[in-house]
Amino acid sequence: MIDENLLHRLGKVIADRKQGDPSASYVASLFAKGQDAILKKVAEEAAETVLAAKGGDKLNIVRETADLWFHSLVLLAWHGLAPEDVLAELRRREGISGIEEKKSRG
Repeated sequence: MIDENLLHRLGKVIADRKQGDPSASYVASLFAKGQDAILKKVAEEAAETVLAAKGGDKLNIVRETADLWFHSLVLLAWHGLAPEDVLAELRRREGISGIEEKKSRG
């Protein structure tokens, strides 16, 4: 069963923990460390996702992609954005050729 609200709920939890106690929340600890720490985590998880894909272990690919998505949601929240903002952009692009979409960005 597909849970269409999962990203929304996860984004809300992350946003709610933004001002939390860094000693009690991993998300709050990332926010307390600042954007550079969040960016470092996104880059680290992206690299681990690439390495997992190169290795071909499907479970590892899924786990690393989940980590990448999670940390990307933290980055969005840092900037006051939510999963819905990205989903809206994906909906906008739906049915548009990737080549045409890139051209539209000029």
